[in-house]
Amino acid sequence: MMTEADYYALFEAYSHGELAGSARASLEARLAADPDFALRYADFNELTGTLRAYRQRQQTRAQLRGIHAAMLAAEAPAEAPVAEKTSPLTHSVNPMLRISRTERKLREFWNGHRATVGVAASVAVMAVFATLLGLDIWRSSKVQAPASIQWMRREINNLKQNQRAINRTIRRIDGTAVVPPINNGKFGGTGFALTSEGYLVTSYHVIKEADSLLVEGRDRQRYRAEPVYSDKAHDLAILRITDKRFTGFGRLPYTFKAGQADLGERVFTLGYPREDVVYGEGSLSARSGFEGDTAAYQISIPVNPGNSGGPLLDAQGNLIGVINARQNDLEGTSFATKSSYLVRLVDSLRNTQPATPYRLPKSNQLTGAARPQQLKKLQDYVFVVKVFEN
Repeated sequence: MMTEADYYALFEAYSHGELAGSARASLEARLAADPDFALRYADFNELTGTLRAYRQRQQTRAQLRGIHAAMLAAEAPAEAPVAEKTSPLTHSVNPMLRISRTERKLREFWNGHRATVGVAASVAVMAVFATLLGLDIWRSSKVQAPASIQWMRREINNLKQNQRAINRTIRRIDGTAVVPPINNGKFGGTGFALTSEGYLVTSYHVIKEADSLLVEGRDRQRYRAEPVYSDKAHDLAILRITDKRFTGFGRLPYTFKAGQADLGERVFTLGYPREDVVYGEGSLSARSGFEGDTAAYQISIPVNPGNSGGPLLDAQGNLIGVINARQNDLEGTSFATKSSYLVRLVDSLRNTQPATPYRLPKSNQLTGAARPQQLKKLQDYVFVVKVFEN
């Protein structure tokens, strides 16, 4: 069985053109046929690209240091008489020659501004070094949407409850006598059940500024929740219901697809761009997202603020993605993070947190049912996520 190091060695040889013709053809055939293998190769390219950029910035930093040192060295002959000079460096020109007027002006400028220039060089070095804080920071910066992309979380201007009612609700849910006051909800999105034990999924950008969270179901049943894990690079967040009254979701009716969906598949979603659940239907129009992002699908479902974090399902009721954005300059063009990344995230959490019950559903109750029946079963597991700030 190949280890991670074996995969990376194989991908590196492939990238450098070092594989023999038959081995190269075999690898390319597997990349085309095996979605998980293709995702592993995409991760390799992402990592090596980051490391190359890191090396280039290190070289730039070294060059800046060299320039700074050369500037300091150029000052030394002008500050000390030749007879008292103790530096092991030798002059490249005769030090007794008369310096030109231009050189004298340059030396005067340097003597008057060397502190400023030194600080500027140091700031330049720090600016370069600040970009090198590691792969995690670089990947997390991807959560910032380009100008032509709009995240689909919703600003809440008028919740039906005023602040006193909201505080009463949270106090009743939490079962405590004292609850810190909170402001009216700022943002809203969609979330859906990940496991029957009370874990949910939404988009990271929906909850990233939250001081407290409420999830609300179709029957207006409200639960207090907290984030337990965030994957900023793929815009995913896992929440856990903390309400003592919560007894579990029961058996989830859908399964999570670990592989790739096919181009042209009919897909649908449920979400909360308003207080009532909204259904949308379309097709999978590309197997990559904005600017070729391999972690996302492009879909032809019009979505609106509030749809972020909603489930994207295929016609058989398999969950294939998590809605998160739309493209402003192309009408009806939206994007969803692939469920394969969510499945891989859960697998990694199982390995690092074995006591946590991340048990994904194994059977699908939606396959073969007509769409209205699918929606009746699904909507009990899709929630409004309301974000509050202190």
